[in-house]
Amino acid sequence: MNAAGNPQPRPRSNAVDPPGAAPSGAMIENRTFEEIALGDSASLSRTFTQEDIDLFAVVSRDVNPSHLDAAYARDDLFHRIVAHGMLGASLISSVLGTRLPGAGTIYLAQDLRFLLPVNIGDTILATLTVKEKQAGKNILGLACRCTNQQGQLVISGTARVLAPTVKVRRPRIELPEVRLSRHERFRALLAATAGLEPIATAVVYPCDAIALGAVVEAVQARLITPILIGPEAKIRGVAQAAGIDIAAFRVLDAPHSEAAATQAVTLVQQGEAALLMKGSLHTDELLHAVLAPDSGMRTGRRLSHVYLMDVPGYPRPLLVTDAAVNIAPDLKQKRDIVQNAIDLAQVMGIGTPRVALLSAVETVNPKLRSTLDAAALCKMADRGQISGGLVDGPLAFDNALSPAAAKQKGIVSKVAGMADILVVPDLEAGNMLAKQLIYLAGADAAGIVLGARVPIILTSRADAERTRIASCAVAVLIARKRAETLARATGT
Repeated sequence: MNAAGNPQPRPRSNAVDPPGAAPSGAMIENRTFEEIALGDSASLSRTFTQEDIDLFAVVSRDVNPSHLDAAYARDDLFHRIVAHGMLGASLISSVLGTRLPGAGTIYLAQDLRFLLPVNIGDTILATLTVKEKQAGKNILGLACRCTNQQGQLVISGTARVLAPTVKVRRPRIELPEVRLSRHERFRALLAATAGLEPIATAVVYPCDAIALGAVVEAVQARLITPILIGPEAKIRGVAQAAGIDIAAFRVLDAPHSEAAATQAVTLVQQGEAALLMKGSLHTDELLHAVLAPDSGMRTGRRLSHVYLMDVPGYPRPLLVTDAAVNIAPDLKQKRDIVQNAIDLAQVMGIGTPRVALLSAVETVNPKLRSTLDAAALCKMADRGQISGGLVDGPLAFDNALSPAAAKQKGIVSKVAGMADILVVPDLEAGNMLAKQLIYLAGADAAGIVLGARVPIILTSRADAERTRIASCAVAVLIARKRAETLARATGT
């Protein structure tokens, strides 16, 4: 008690979390209205990242380019102050809900001024100080200040809250893990095609709305000039029913899917098309026409399918092969599968791709054919029978992608833990692996068939628009690369 008979004010601890850290402590405890005195304060800091901006946009549905497009944001200071400032202001709410007063606080009003922009990489310290107490109403008025790592005031204002009257002390709840994908790698693919002329593409049997929609998407992206091949009446009927405008597209009548595939191959032979695109027929029907002895589509290289995948959490593009064409490839066929994937990776800008030959284990076991094939393929790469990439195997899936897993197993390799290409033992393994990455890891997957005279675009009914567009973009880049190589070879 002091001389006037009033309780002495207790020392206040104004703990501040280190920059970028979550609130410390295993327990969360509030301070009731009666426990709070004028002048009490609490602080919380955080270093903001691009992921924070993305999460804010997802939750708020705010896609203002001032905070999602870095180039635009540099020229839009006002909106960047407000949009990024809202993230800074969110720290104020965090202080109120977890520190002062804490659990049970009800936000009544706020008046904030956003004074300077909050940029990615800035560490913002939010400090709240009690300036007013309304006894009987349990209302607090708090001064709010947010400063950056340079001590500059970026946000100031006031907050009014209804403070809790019941003491709460509970275990701190762990925040959920959230994984975001901005699909940047697929956007980069599309950007690489910017300014190129669309490529004439034979679209085989586009007889449902999904197939026709994929064609329209590719046209709008200025990737292809389509030639639709199939029953003309059916194609036009589907387009009309789905509200898809195909008036500007060339349509060639073919009675059924087999005839459409044969006619598409003929267009390639005649030089009228430089790409093939699968419509709503089965893949084997299209490939049967491609592999026909008189098709002119063979190159001496085995056909193989490659998934170009953008996997959230993996730091580079990932190619998976073969998951759609070769059921149980032998050693010679696997050699072509590996070489096709390396060639594609180089077109994608990966100068010397790292190729991981997958098996269940990372050592050679005579009882596992995949390990024997992997060992042989590595020696073939050493002798120049496979070129352009670093090849290693056998490697288990974890050893191929995780540096920590590779280190734990004592694997010394330029591929292990950093693979660009995963070569699976057979189609079953590849199909399951690819679909697990798509449906469990949230990966985007663009599909392409290589080894023929022209790239073959394979799309699935379940593909998102961005993956269909990416498949077309990959094919366009391959076709352009081949055209450039041919021009250099012939001097044209």
